[in-house]
Amino acid sequence: MSTPPTTPAPMTGRWWFSPVPLARIAVFRTIAYLFIPVDVFLTTAWVRAHADVPTEWYAPLLVGRLLHLPTPTHTLVLVVQWALVLAAVAAATGRAPRLLGAAVFLLYAEWMVIAMSYGKVDHDRIAFLVALAVLPTVGRARFRDRRLSESAGWAMAAVLVAVMLTYFLAAWAKVRFGGWDWPTGSTLTRAVLRRGTPLSDWTVDVPGLLPAAQWVMLVLEFLAPLVLLVRTDRARIALTVFLIGFHVMTYAGVQIIFLPHCVAILSILPWERLTARSGRQPAQSWATSSSAAR
Repeated sequence: MSTPPTTPAPMTGRWWFSPVPLARIAVFRTIAYLFIPVDVFLTTAWVRAHADVPTEWYAPLLVGRLLHLPTPTHTLVLVVQWALVLAAVAAATGRAPRLLGAAVFLLYAEWMVIAMSYGKVDHDRIAFLVALAVLPTVGRARFRDRRLSESAGWAMAAVLVAVMLTYFLAAWAKVRFGGWDWPTGSTLTRAVLRRGTPLSDWTVDVPGLLPAAQWVMLVLEFLAPLVLLVRTDRARIALTVFLIGFHVMTYAGVQIIFLPHCVAILSILPWERLTARSGRQPAQSWATSSSAAR
């Protein structure tokens, strides 16, 4: 009796639901939630200033219009800010992962609507928002829990896809709005002239270097779907080092870094290998969605 051919649908299902240890969720969830106070008070502290601007300046994003979200007032902005920080710190403890995780996602989404409804929309938030949305679906997870979970695998796959799309759609936007002349233009030259550092100032004096760098950037962003092929832990570590290294290099050159996106990238790492070294582990077993939620 011959074996039936493998169809694309089952192969896709296996990729989306390939189980991963719950310890990976536990570590990444703690990193993501503890980053939120840093983001609120340091990296996007300017959002708090929207509490003091006239309400008529508020031009809500599409999601804000569809959900009829309230116009940010001084009180609303402060309530969302502190509720978000307190919920994130509480969620980082691992307690009530579904309830607190859902609260963090909703509050952070509202924080982003407040942030981006005054004429400036950043593209470095989508993967982090996806991470906050899917983490509550996994349920309870502990640092040393090496049980395999399909729900955990789906959550990490969703974040990886969001990370990939951030790069791919950035390339698409460059070509859509800038045309194929974008890589031969002066985008990087302007960035270095405006925000350059001693590590990058010299590049404007090398003919053809920055346009070549723009071509490399565009090609790599269009090739971003290849990151979905990573399978082994070694490949995951190498990919994370490459992506984080790219963003560190960008910051060193033009003082621009996408911290929320970098946090989302950290979901790629096999964190369970780190926690496995911290003490004795229970035997690895299968964890269904229901058992993981208990």
